[in-house]
Amino acid sequence: IGLRSGRGHAPVSVDYEVSGKVQGVFFRKYTQGEAKRLGLVGWVQNTSHGTVQGQIQGPTARVRELQEWLRKIGSPQSRISRAEFSNEKKITALEHKDFQILK
Repeated sequence: IGLRSGRGHAPVSVDYEVSGKVQGVFFRKYTQGEAKRLGLVGWVQNTSHGTVQGQIQGPTARVRELQEWLRKIGSPQSRISRAEFSNEKKITALEHKDFQILK
């Protein structure tokens, strides 16, 4: 099955920012692990104002799973107060090769 067939398989791109106790708790590493497990691409990085931000790309259904994970689960020692998602759009092809942690 190609990426374009079936519902929930068309690739989407969405930006995210997660607030709370999300720095210094391996949040980026766990996010990368979860994204790779779901077969998603994109990136994650710490911001100067204490949040974690990034972009997710992949099949809609899988992106939804990672959004839920970012909203409710995170890394074991994290405390998520808020996860915001923006700029969601359908894309014809993935713009990243894998899921990277940016410094």
